[in-house]
Amino acid sequence: MSPVRVSYFSDVLCIWAYAAQRRIEQLVRTFGDEISIDAHFCSVFPDAWGKIEEKWKTRGGFEGFNAHINEVAGKFPHIEVHERLWLKTRPRTSASGHMFLKAIEIIEREEAGDERAAKPYLDRNSTRAAWELRCAFFASARDISDWRVHKEIAGRVGVDYTRVEEKILSSEAVAQLASDYDLSNKHKVEGSPTFIMNDGRQKLFGNVGYRLIEANVQELLRATREDEASWC
Repeated sequence: MSPVRVSYFSDVLCIWAYAAQRRIEQLVRTFGDEISIDAHFCSVFPDAWGKIEEKWKTRGGFEGFNAHINEVAGKFPHIEVHERLWLKTRPRTSASGHMFLKAIEIIEREEAGDERAAKPYLDRNSTRAAWELRCAFFASARDISDWRVHKEIAGRVGVDYTRVEEKILSSEAVAQLASDYDLSNKHKVEGSPTFIMNDGRQKLFGNVGYRLIEANVQELLRATREDEASWC
């Protein structure tokens, strides 16, 4: 039977996606090669400063958003969040980080040569780089919209940054990122994180518990015919 395809949409500046990483790791441990995870990005913080200034202008601005982030972090003891987040450092956008990661994905596909040779989700350089990017921001309050931070992370995960630059300068990376954003619009992705399965019929958005995600995957694995409707 073909693996259940899980399309995962997130924004690297979204704390809910940062916290959800553990759920993805548990999915992989539970289902192994019975699932296939495709990572995509949605645009929650295209203009981070503008969004926070507008959405939080009556609730304390950046200071209010910082308090909110720390309150959310308190609900997830498995994540580390810098107490001065959005005060010490204020990334302009998530788009540059997304483009950096799409460039790494392109390099991965070129190196694999064949989809069957692609590494499992958690073993991919793009997955490792995405986690490094999130940790750099949330745990260390670094500006992950800065290309210098990207170069440092590329080195840590074993990716030649000159190749990343090539994919950015050739516009290949931005084309792939635009494709992700178009796909998120097609599936009416409301925010980060969002899990989509069963050709868009099943969509789980936001702070969804692991057991609910697991139940959706299990239901799809129980299906005996491709044309059988899911009971989820």
